[in-house]
Amino acid sequence: MRNQYDIAVIGLGAMGSAAVCHLAKRGLTVLGLDRFQPPHTFGSSHGQSRIIREAYFEHPSYVPLVQRAYQLWKELEAESGRSLYVQTGGLMIGTPDGELVTGATKSAEIHKLSYNKLSGNEVHNKYPAFHTNKNTVAIWEPRAGVLFPEACLEAHLEQAARNGADLRYREPLCEWHVGDGVKLITEKGIYRAEQVIFSAGAWVSELLADLKLPLWVARQTLFWFQPQANPQDFSPEKFPIFIWEHEHNRYFYGFPNLGQGLKVAIHHEGERATADCVNREVQPQEVAGMRDLLNRFLPDAAGPLLSTAVCLYTNTPDYHFLIDRHPQYERVWIASPCSGHGFKFSSAIGEVLADLAITGKSALHLDLFKINRFSPFDRAG
Repeated sequence: MRNQYDIAVIGLGAMGSAAVCHLAKRGLTVLGLDRFQPPHTFGSSHGQSRIIREAYFEHPSYVPLVQRAYQLWKELEAESGRSLYVQTGGLMIGTPDGELVTGATKSAEIHKLSYNKLSGNEVHNKYPAFHTNKNTVAIWEPRAGVLFPEACLEAHLEQAARNGADLRYREPLCEWHVGDGVKLITEKGIYRAEQVIFSAGAWVSELLADLKLPLWVARQTLFWFQPQANPQDFSPEKFPIFIWEHEHNRYFYGFPNLGQGLKVAIHHEGERATADCVNREVQPQEVAGMRDLLNRFLPDAAGPLLSTAVCLYTNTPDYHFLIDRHPQYERVWIASPCSGHGFKFSSAIGEVLADLAITGKSALHLDLFKINRFSPFDRAG
C-alpha cells in the first residue's frame, strides 16, 4: 500500500475534490483524505443546488475566476457524462443604490458582461412570481444558473480516481508535521507527501490551530416549498435563480423548482456554530421567518413546506476566500474558507491549486485571497 505522495489534500468537499482531480490529471501522485464519505450532509457542499453567476457583486476580481469555472464545469460534464449545470439566467434584485445592484453593475461594466437593468414592474411583468415595489430594480444576467453540488463532487472524485488519485474516506487527519516533506497521521496509517493542501472547510481552524485564523462557522438553513399557486411560474424555463437584497445588506436567494420544490435560503445571518457541534434541526421560527419573506416577495411560493436542511458557512472577516501558502511552511497550502459563496468557483480553484503546487503561481489574480490581509500574518510575498 502506497504511503508516499507528491501531494496530499485534506478535505474532499468542493475545493478538495476539484484539487485532487486537477492534480491527478497533471500526473502527480495524490492522496485525498476526508473524515466522511463525500458527498455528505455535514459540511458546505450539499443541498441539491448551488447558484453560479457572473456579474459578481462581491468584487469584480471574482469575474475571471468564475469565467474559468464555467469552462471547466463544461469540460467536466463532457468527461464525466453527467449533467452538472442548468442555465436559467439570474436576477440580482434590490434598490438602485444597494450593495447587490451596484456591485453587480460594477462587475458587469468592468468586464463588459452582457446584462440588462430592469425596473420592478419589468421584473414582475417578465416573471410574475416576483412581487416587487416601485423602489425595486434588478440586474438580469443571462449566464447565471444552477450547479448540482453532489453530482459535481462525484464527478471530480471519479475523475481523480480514474487518473490514479488515492482517495481515503472516513479517515480524519489526527496530526501533521512538516520537516523534509509533510508527515500526516491518521488512525489508519502514516503518510508522507512533498506538499499538502488544507481544504477542510469548517474543520480548517482545528487542523491549523497554530495559526489562530480569524474564521468562524455559521449555521445556515435551507428550505424547499411547494408553490401554492401558479406552479408553472417556478419552472426552470420561467423562473431564474435570484438574490434579493430585501433590506440593506440582508439577502435571501432561491432557485426554480427542479422537481423537489422551490429552494430558498437566507444568505448569512446564521447563528455561530462549530464544525462538530451544529443543530441540524430547522426550528419552527426559522420556517416562519422564511415564509414571511415569501409572503412579501414570492407569495405564490409560500405553500406547504416540503423539506429543510442545514449547511455550514466558514467565514473570513471580509467574506473573501483564503487561498494562500502557509505563512511558516512553504510545503503547506490553505484553500478553504469560502464565506458561503465558493462552490461555483471550485472547478477553477482546483486548477489554481494544481498550478500553485506545481509552479508556485497562478495565471489568475489571487491578491484578494491572501493570508497577509489578516494580522498578524503580515509577510512578504
